[in-house]
Amino acid sequence: MFHEETGHTRRPRPGVRPGTAILLFAAIGTSACGARYVRSAAPPSESLPQASVSRHVIVVSVDGLRPDAIGAYNAPTLQRLMREGSHTLSATTIDPSRTLPSHTSMLTGQPPERHGVRWNHVMTADAEVIELPNVFSVARAHGYSTAAFFSKAKFQPLQRDGTLDYSQAPGGWFGRWPSKRTMADVAQYLPAARPNLLFVHLADVDAAGHRSGWMTPEYGRAVLTADAAINELISLADRAYGAGRFSLIVTADHGGHGSGHGSKDPQDVTIPWIAWGQGVKPGAIGERAVRTMDTAATVLWLLGVADQSDWIGQAVVDAYEARPGRGQPPRE
Repeated sequence: MFHEETGHTRRPRPGVRPGTAILLFAAIGTSACGARYVRSAAPPSESLPQASVSRHVIVVSVDGLRPDAIGAYNAPTLQRLMREGSHTLSATTIDPSRTLPSHTSMLTGQPPERHGVRWNHVMTADAEVIELPNVFSVARAHGYSTAAFFSKAKFQPLQRDGTLDYSQAPGGWFGRWPSKRTMADVAQYLPAARPNLLFVHLADVDAAGHRSGWMTPEYGRAVLTADAAINELISLADRAYGAGRFSLIVTADHGGHGSGHGSKDPQDVTIPWIAWGQGVKPGAIGERAVRTMDTAATVLWLLGVADQSDWIGQAVVDAYEARPGRGQPPRE
């Protein structure tokens, strides 16, 4: 595929499928407002694993959230999750510390050297679909239902048909939704669907960082907006699944400094990682170094899915007291 801006020919990267966004939209569909929705053609056919820590896992990614912002702006929900759950404020993301590469590592358990995603926008993409196995495709292959609410258009390559029972993302090249819109859609979907794996992406914090700078007053207000959205999500999950009957992971794709990110600077690559809910062991995660690739592996471990032997990411078992097949039995 020839790239007009650089004059270079793009070659497919490992695990990604070349093509045009126009073809992808035609095959999957867009709404009149440009949003892109994906619904799988058939429900999962496999039976669920016999043992798991939890049958319902929620992952929230707060785009651009620096760990020190949680205390600096006194984010009440995140601080509560840290007190009641297990956490580290020194987890790390990948290089390049940008949204799409980092989320690809978060959801595939692989570093960029394996997944090949170094671009960060639909308009500069090397491929239309990231074909590598990810947390959605593996969970669904083991009988679990999956859903994802993306707040940026750049996630379209991760909306693989057949891996998600439902997903949505803004359309266009640079589309972005505020958390208010995203959470309104989650509130409409969650009570009836009750997916086993739910991923929610919140974009407000990153947007404020780019507009006004990381750790500015506007950035702080965005942190509190995301914090309130997470509190709302917990209330929705309590009603949908039952209080205490789901596991929650809250993390970020990258931090930032000045008005940007993407470097190896510790302010860019250091992220929070918080586990809360079913099976969690309260307290800080000790010496265990947590990487963004570990999130996908942890989700599958919670669901009782066998380790992906070729994944770089490893489950953060130190954050949990329950084990698949031990402790409380899995609950539907």
